Amino acid sequence: MSKGPLLVIRGTILGSLFVIVLCLLSTAHIQTAPVAAVAYAASPTQAILNQPTSDQSTSNDSCQVSSSYSQEILQWCETITSVATQYGLSPDLIAAVILQESGGNASAYSHSGAVGLMQVMPRDGIAASFECPNGPCFASRPTIEELQDPDFNIQYGTRMLAGLLERYGSLREALRAYGPMNSGYSYADKVLAIYENYR
Repeated sequence: MSKGPLLVIRGTILGSLFVIVLCLLSTAHIQTAPVAAVAYAASPTQAILNQPTSDQSTSNDSCQVSSSYSQEILQWCETITSVATQYGLSPDLIAAVILQESGGNASAYSHSGAVGLMQVMPRDGIAASFECPNGPCFASRPTIEELQDPDFNIQYGTRMLAGLLERYGSLREALRAYGPMNSGYSYADKVLAIYENYR
């Protein structure tokens, strides 16, 4: 056996380990208020039905995010409400994702290269080096510059989450797929706990 295939195998293993370490570092980098871990298996209708909770107004106000969220999240309330409503999701769910992902910091940039409020992986920057079997993993994604726009980031991230919910049929499964690689259900359960605690 020549050395070529061995080098490819070693490179693949080292590259995979590098991606795993980056993902672990990115999830440890962004901190939120402590929440209890919850083993929560939400049905899709709990997130899809955009019904106001007791903290929300039932009128046509431009903000339907629970007032329990901090100002870091509430500053994006109009966009969250508009976009979540457009995709049939609860504004509080999108607020929970934003709290977990960036804490409401529109300039957030993770060690793995994810960008903005909803920490979307762009096609450029660090993320451009991630290779999947069919080529660059994020080649069809927006650029860093596009994702730095808070309105665009919320729009894109919410559309991604709605697509995953449609694909998997379960909010917990959709959030697992949305979250960092190899985090299992840990990410999904954190977001669901935030969602339950804040709405």
